[in-house]
Amino acid sequence: MSPASSAAALVPKEQARVQRRTVTVLAAGTILGGLGVGAGFSAGALLISEVTGNTALSGLAATMNAVGAAIAGIPLARLAARRGRRLALSLGNLIAVVGAMLVILAAVMQLGALLLTGLAVLGIATAVQLQARFSAADLAAPDRRARDISLVVWSITVGAVVGPNLIGPGAVVGAALGIPELSGVFVFTMLAQAAAGAATWFGLRPDPLLAARALAIRDAAVGEQAALTHTLNNRAAFGRADSVRTQPSASASTQGLIIALIATAHAVMVSIMAMTPLHITEHGGSITLVGLTISLHIAGMYALSPVFGLLAGRFGSPPVILGGFGILAAAVACTALGGNSHLVIQIGLVLLGLGWGAVTVAGAALLTEVTPAASKPKRQGQADTVMNASGALAGATSGVLFAMGGFPLLSLLGAVLVAGGVVLVLRLFPLLRR
Repeated sequence: MSPASSAAALVPKEQARVQRRTVTVLAAGTILGGLGVGAGFSAGALLISEVTGNTALSGLAATMNAVGAAIAGIPLARLAARRGRRLALSLGNLIAVVGAMLVILAAVMQLGALLLTGLAVLGIATAVQLQARFSAADLAAPDRRARDISLVVWSITVGAVVGPNLIGPGAVVGAALGIPELSGVFVFTMLAQAAAGAATWFGLRPDPLLAARALAIRDAAVGEQAALTHTLNNRAAFGRADSVRTQPSASASTQGLIIALIATAHAVMVSIMAMTPLHITEHGGSITLVGLTISLHIAGMYALSPVFGLLAGRFGSPPVILGGFGILAAAVACTALGGNSHLVIQIGLVLLGLGWGAVTVAGAALLTEVTPAASKPKRQGQADTVMNASGALAGATSGVLFAMGGFPLLSLLGAVLVAGGVVLVLRLFPLLRR
């Protein structure tokens, strides 16, 4: 019996059980995947600088990660729509293993172009993590959707915080294997991505997207029958739902605005985070301090995700998104004024992660809520692609701006983006009321 056909027989209590299992499996895979991604963020910039000898190119580490994630976003979503989340996510992890192998090979051969290619392929791991959060929403009850998304996002914390601190142990592994020390951490990345893919492939049964689709078909049939005998009030409820579906232009504009908000917050985060390792080392900080700072930043990105999910469920997603941009404003103020103070920069990076987390969790929940079921995988893939494309552009720009004016100039760019985000949020409120 296929996952879809078995899902059609799910009763509410069983659906809740399957959803709990789904969230657990997604969380486990995301923890393992985050282990490799966190290591790559911190080591990638330093490795590019070492291989190319050009500090200004270090921002390309985040750029290539975002490029790979952006390229993979829509194809993975299409594959999920046809064959389910299980195949799409596990295949993405497998491709990320290849990316880590290319990074190590490039470091050994001292080939900058191959290094950038490897980092781009490894960026597919980020696309997998992003789609995992949407996978948590497939079978979730409406009042628990934001919470379940936030739990999967939160699970990235464990691996992502530990990952940057593996640079030191990775150097030991690299020396033992006879490869450049900075590339040793990508051995951990390979193992982590392979384990994440296995956890998803063997554990994500039934497939949440296929199961949700089967349930939607069943519920639609029940709804058509019930509509013949329901009271006027129930028919009015159906009428309101139908009115949303018959206004695709308004729905599309709202979805596009939400995607733009997520992308804007991501651009702010990437532009500053990408150059943090170089800023710290140029101001006398050690590689260990770099790992600690990036760990604190990533903890800010994910650790409070359940809190943001609960807030979005209670007060609505738009206020949480607006609060997220307020936190981002405080973050760019810290990085602009931090100067030689590693502590102020660390505070700014934590706030940067918190603001990103608030916008991303609430934005994902809101996008899922306002998108018709049949269009969800497509729109989610578009959201991830646009988000990562904005990160790629921000990462590419950050290296040049950092070389020209350091963190103050980068922070100015961040402030402009934050202001634009606030304008977009204020535009979102009347659209949702309408």
